[in-house]
Amino acid sequence: MGVPHSTVNGLPEGTYQADNLNVNGDPSDAMGLNADVKSVFSVTVQNQQPVLHVSGEIYGGLTSKADFENYHLSLQVKWGDKKWSPRLKAKRDSGLLFHCQGEHGAFWKVWKACQELQIQESDFGDYIPLAGPSGTIRSRYQNEQQFYDPTSEVKNPVEGYSHAHVEPDYQHGQWNTVELYALADTAIFVVNDKVVMVVTDSINAQGQPLTSGQLQLQSEGAEVFFRDVKVRPIKAFPNHIVQEARL
Repeated sequence: MGVPHSTVNGLPEGTYQADNLNVNGDPSDAMGLNADVKSVFSVTVQNQQPVLHVSGEIYGGLTSKADFENYHLSLQVKWGDKKWSPRLKAKRDSGLLFHCQGEHGAFWKVWKACQELQIQESDFGDYIPLAGPSGTIRSRYQNEQQFYDPTSEVKNPVEGYSHAHVEPDYQHGQWNTVELYALADTAIFVVNDKVVMVVTDSINAQGQPLTSGQLQLQSEGAEVFFRDVKVRPIKAFPNHIVQEARL
């Protein structure tokens, strides 16, 4: 768990809190591992199916114990209604972090250095490298923003936020299917059966190939539900994905 916002109540005495959570710094300010005192992450049952409920009240990450390499991950996700400071007026936000390596708290005192498949209202499948990693994408630029463009013949490095090709997420309250294909140094993001982002030449902060790591699901100020999370090994991308991604 990261640093709680100053508006969060019911915390143990002496817990460090702050108004601005979007800053890097000493990870020891954070609540740390196995400190989910407010059950930000919990499992419920809906329609006889286990569902991961993320309240969003405190920034945090649910982290896999194992590292994963060369895999296909699929999950379903939908938004709840609650929002929390400091994102009361912002889009509902979460994320699937992959190839997570190093110490907890490298980014905003909470998440590991990693690659992010963004899960945010109207921004499913955007790509964000956190705390050092990078990659390249076929892209175009508009108003100084980078957009994945599968028709581009040029691959450009990504150092900040890059936008997905299309935004096919469903209306609030509906389940979306998100898939991640990770093979060698390439990652393909699929949202509701559409390829929205292809990241190639993935590297860490030291410039070495970034091909594996832990997985994290984010709590980032909004209530969100996950279900039917599956990971399976792969040795190649499916043919239809190869064609759509122009690999």
